[in-house]
Amino acid sequence: MGLFAIGLNHTTAPVSIRERLTFGPDIVVGALRNLRDQPGVSEAVILSTCNRTEIYCCVREDAAGRVRHWMAEFHGLVVNDISPYLYHHAEDAAVAHLLSVASGLDSLVLGEPQILGQVKAAFQTANDAGHTGKTLKRLFQHAFNTAKQVRTDTAIGDSPVSVAFAAVSLARQIFADISKQTALLIGAGETIELAARHLRQHGVGRIIVANRTVSRARELAEDFDGYAIGLTELSAHLAEADIVIASTASPLPVLGKGTVERALRQRRHRPMFMVDIAVPRDIEPEVGELRDIYLYTVDDLEEVIQENLQSRQDAAQQAREIIEFQVSEFRAWLGSLDAVDLIQNYRAHAHGIRDEVLARSQRMLEAGKPPQEVLEYMAKTLTNKLLHTPSTQLRMAGSSGQQELLEAANALFQLGRD
Repeated sequence: MGLFAIGLNHTTAPVSIRERLTFGPDIVVGALRNLRDQPGVSEAVILSTCNRTEIYCCVREDAAGRVRHWMAEFHGLVVNDISPYLYHHAEDAAVAHLLSVASGLDSLVLGEPQILGQVKAAFQTANDAGHTGKTLKRLFQHAFNTAKQVRTDTAIGDSPVSVAFAAVSLARQIFADISKQTALLIGAGETIELAARHLRQHGVGRIIVANRTVSRARELAEDFDGYAIGLTELSAHLAEADIVIASTASPLPVLGKGTVERALRQRRHRPMFMVDIAVPRDIEPEVGELRDIYLYTVDDLEEVIQENLQSRQDAAQQAREIIEFQVSEFRAWLGSLDAVDLIQNYRAHAHGIRDEVLARSQRMLEAGKPPQEVLEYMAKTLTNKLLHTPSTQLRMAGSSGQQELLEAANALFQLGRD
């Protein structure tokens, strides 16, 4: 049985294809069972996220193509419809791919940490359902350990590479402890939701969501234990905010210099951190001229993001070196399995000979043979039986000029032959 990985991701397939090949939580266990029923498939894990669908399995060499056909047929598709979007990896390449995925090197956002949790969940589902064995259990644990090493030994996850994450990171630089701060989020779109998520993860004290549609603001605020207001209420609540992140679709600014000046007076000029992610801008540029205001635009954040992307690229090279080494470590473990099986078979063979000779010796004793004679018989017979096959093979190797086999035997038995 060999290792095999097949899949597609955000770099090889558009969302219109990816969405047709997903394995949702409600079907993945049944899919694993169905896949394991295919001839030649002994172990399997299915990883399915919004950006990728991948199958990792142990298969006979002649069954690898069958997995590709199964993947299409399970979703009611023709294999030729999905083949252009698929990638295949076998043995070391499959190991390297999983280690790269788990470490965030194959993600849409380089180094993002969420994928490791998704890989762990995929393995746990397959393992709980009984579809993993010795090889995949060891492989996935190896991937988890490698991802941890990449996070520990490189800076791949240290630098923000999304606008929302960059905004929150800057806020944390200005406020040493954001657990005591109030964040006002203006808008309720994807970027604002992501900013709210990052703020909550870093323990922000309070969240206010302001939006033109109050019901949408309320939905988002409830997810983060905040409270919602309409845009018309901004001036009444602005003084409460230490952190302001704005991203609306408004064609005109929603915060002007005069409104911010009044808020600063109410705050007794305690500093405010503002990030205007919107295009066109939500906050009048003149606001940045006010004392105690730290105003950043989306262009400012893009500079931070580009610097951090380069930092992650540098870290990614270090991560690839770690992965290359860990692939060789896993290969060595796989190789040791062959030796373990060989040792077990050889010992079983020797034990069989021992039991046979011992039984015969016991019958000799019961028949009244002298113990000395029985011991000599047992020692001689055991020696001859254990050495017969190796001696025959070595003699044949010598006569046919198989020098490598003779050298291997010398190294194996440590006979000191020069």
